[in-house]
Amino acid sequence: MMIFMLAAAMTIAMLIATAFALHQEAARVSLRTKRANMRGFGGRHA
Repeated sequence: MMIFMLAAAMTIAMLIATAFALHQEAARVSLRTKRANMRGFGGRHA
């Protein structure tokens, strides 16, 4: 029984870690996109 509880706890911990990593990666990509769209002082130029 204790092994099953440990397995469940590890599964939940890994799901939380995966969600956190995906959120961090999405934020990094968003920041990179915003930075690529900024050019000089005028902001976005067509």
